[in-house]
Amino acid sequence: MKKMYFIAIYPSQEIIEEIKIFKEDLATNYANSKALKNEAHITLFPPFSREIELENDIHVAFQKINTEIMPFEVELDGFGSFANPKNPVLYIHPKENIHLTELYHRVKEYFNFVPYSFSPHVTVGFRDLSWENYLKAWEKYETKEYKTKFLVDKIILLRHDGQWVPIAERKLEK
Repeated sequence: MKKMYFIAIYPSQEIIEEIKIFKEDLATNYANSKALKNEAHITLFPPFSREIELENDIHVAFQKINTEIMPFEVELDGFGSFANPKNPVLYIHPKENIHLTELYHRVKEYFNFVPYSFSPHVTVGFRDLSWENYLKAWEKYETKEYKTKFLVDKIILLRHDGQWVPIAERKLEK
């Protein structure tokens, strides 16, 4: 049996709740409920599928990631979007962050079997967001202010068991 996995960093529960308000707005006013299924996060390695029997290999690779890096802050500042008519995405934009990029490269050393260009973002709307509703939502969110910051002190490996469940974490420490 195959399962889906991915690697991410999560903001504090308080920020997850703040971002949920934007997701609820998209669900209510723009027919976009899919984004409500996932808590706010920044993906370091996108979802991939593996036989459950091979899960141990995933854990071994995850444990090899070099997390000897000082915990660092990520600043979220405003909204952005991927204006793809087939699959538009509305997201919260993190400011450029060399530590985040470094962390991604460390993950990529052991998780590099899926071509993936790193474009850090916190998804607010996607999947069942139609192009028409995306355009309406983007009119509202393009200039909307949202600023916050959070400490990144660990990375998390998740498995999809009906919903995304953390199955391992690595603390960042110098």
